[in-house]
Amino acid sequence: MSAQLAGKISVKHSYALLAISEAFVMLSCLFLSMRNSMHSFLDHMLCLSCITFVIIGFLGMAAMGLYHARQRGTPSEQVARIFLSFTLVSVAEGIFFYTIPMSDIQPQGLILALVLSFVLICVLRYGFTKLHTTGLFKHRALVLGAGERACIIQDGLRRASDRKGFNLLGYVKIEGDACCIRQQDQLTVDLEHLFKFVQHHKIEEVILAADQHEDCLPMGELLASRLAGIHVIDIASFIERESGKIPLKLLPPSWMACGRGYRISRNVVRMGKRLFDIFISLFLLILVWPIMLITALLIRLEGGSGAPILYQQTRVGFRGEPFEIFKFRSMKVNAENDGAVWARKGDQRVTPVGAFIRKYRIDELPQLFNILHGEMSFIGPRPERPEFVDKLSRNLPYYDARHQVKPGLTGWAQICYSYGSNEEEALEKLQYDLYYVKNFSFLLDTIIMVQTVEVILFGKGAR
Repeated sequence: MSAQLAGKISVKHSYALLAISEAFVMLSCLFLSMRNSMHSFLDHMLCLSCITFVIIGFLGMAAMGLYHARQRGTPSEQVARIFLSFTLVSVAEGIFFYTIPMSDIQPQGLILALVLSFVLICVLRYGFTKLHTTGLFKHRALVLGAGERACIIQDGLRRASDRKGFNLLGYVKIEGDACCIRQQDQLTVDLEHLFKFVQHHKIEEVILAADQHEDCLPMGELLASRLAGIHVIDIASFIERESGKIPLKLLPPSWMACGRGYRISRNVVRMGKRLFDIFISLFLLILVWPIMLITALLIRLEGGSGAPILYQQTRVGFRGEPFEIFKFRSMKVNAENDGAVWARKGDQRVTPVGAFIRKYRIDELPQLFNILHGEMSFIGPRPERPEFVDKLSRNLPYYDARHQVKPGLTGWAQICYSYGSNEEEALEKLQYDLYYVKNFSFLLDTIIMVQTVEVILFGKGAR
């Protein structure tokens, strides 16, 4: 990243500042609500209580996608998300503070702190949203190219939520490009004097999106721009950064092999991820076993004494090895007598109980045992059936790369994209899966885990 871009506040950094500001607001509201107890701050562990209060609040808002940089929605929808997050937070705070005594925080003080925090955070969010309509968090960008590759920016990053981090000055047609960009968005630029143009218009980033070979680009001018602190980036890396997916159609043959990332293969990382999986799976089993028991009873009542409760199916796992996955049965017993087919919206094979448990991902809970057994991870690409994998591996580039990590109960593709029911949608999900494989970190795993709550509560992508 160039010095010029590094000096700007990026969208991700702006959300980090927002999180810090909201934590301060919640902490201040809690102090205000229990000001009469401040004399016993150390004696009654109020410090730890305050930290816990803020952490639970932060996790509740993060679970509703309120720190997702590409979040969409009207102001009223955002207020609804904040309200729902505070509803969850109120339940969690109440359970925590009054089942695990930590302090002398009274119920009325906790309620007052939550109400004040809700009001002030709504106001803070309104101001934050207004700031994003200005250029404070945006850098000025120029695209070199006006053909098919550049059109991916025009069509794929067309919403305001997709462009929170940059203002696009326009597209410069390069010799040999097909004319795919709208005429009003094209700029006439003398490429022999590109550096002067970039300086004059205060461009901070130049995106290389020409359809033809690099020989068509003004390399001398681009080098002069870069030496002056202007960020020069290829379109594949730009799309990866802005959309959170690997744009397979744009990749040269060497990009996947030589790109940065792919740290998940290290032994220490694998060991840490395995310990993370065991801890989270055991914790969840303790929490959800009543739900699993009720689900089993409902499936038995619906299907009768002879119908199975669990559904066992072969999936492709780590390094292409098959394994047996377990799910609560959500379809009719004879659903696949005619062979394997993609699940689809309004699938007639799904039972009434099955429709409910699919919507809220309850049918996936038995896979916690797959995780404990080591066949799956909590976070990773969803495992696919061998019948589909054979076809997708032949037709989709780099499809097998997703098998270099253990399949997951949830993943980056699940929080970023809806259910895939055909080959075109499978390609879209693959691009998110490859982004996860390339950019793995424990922070990314934590983000996915927290935001999976939103997917479950709203039934996103369920079929």
